[in-house]
Amino acid sequence: MALTDVLTLHRPLAFLDLETTGRDPARDRIIDLALVTVHPNGRNDEWVIRVDPGVPIPPDVSRVHGIVDQDVRGRPPFAAYARTLAVLLAGCDLAGFNLLRFDLPLLEAEFQRCGLSFAREGRALVDAMVIFHQREQLERRNLSAAVRHYCGQAHLYAHSALEDVRATIAVLTAQLQRYPDLPRTVDQLHRLCQSRGTDYCDPEGKLRRRGGTIVLGFGKYFGVPLEEVARQEPDYLRWILSASFSEPVKAEVRAALAATGEATELPPGGLFGKLTRWLR
Repeated sequence: MALTDVLTLHRPLAFLDLETTGRDPARDRIIDLALVTVHPNGRNDEWVIRVDPGVPIPPDVSRVHGIVDQDVRGRPPFAAYARTLAVLLAGCDLAGFNLLRFDLPLLEAEFQRCGLSFAREGRALVDAMVIFHQREQLERRNLSAAVRHYCGQAHLYAHSALEDVRATIAVLTAQLQRYPDLPRTVDQLHRLCQSRGTDYCDPEGKLRRRGGTIVLGFGKYFGVPLEEVARQEPDYLRWILSASFSEPVKAEVRAALAATGEATELPPGGLFGKLTRWLR
């Protein structure tokens, strides 16, 4: 079933996915960008670029998407494609999986570095991840989990930008089929996603707000209030501070430790003795 069979489009809906050097809009850069524009008549247009980010790709990031420095060396920079992309997105609403917290802030930062204006105002923004997290309380709620949950199959090419976009379209289509009460217009889905998007404290969804309380969104303390973890096992939160979590996560962790009178440094030898148990 096509997306336009279950969702009314009054103008093109552009699905985006990025592969990047990391998650910080100020520091990190786009490597791959895939755009699939779904038109009201059901036609899909695909556009994919790979660029030289101009900064090294961290090894831990390369292990996720499989792209290393040698793969991008000699490619044009994002700036070479920026004006073309801006034209392709003109007059489009936007959609994606984790669009609001990840793809869109990174894209906006790249346009800004190129001296181009790109505003989200005036566009409907649809995030299939927000719908997934609203409706399902599974421990794993990334795109691969969504594909398995809604489409009944494995996401074999995860972190290929184009395949992730195609998967997102399939997931959103299946969500609209599964949940009869979901809105059937892009503007109404936009309002739903905006109202739910504030449930997440960081781009990765590692921390979430539930009833005014910040809870962990991953690992052994999934769903447990942050301050409760600070009281029960503060070393777990100190490990988060020492690992490669985003700054919004670390800021909340520091606040939770401070509220319970705990230090923010791991004791000598405290990390390796507990790491295996924490990651189980």
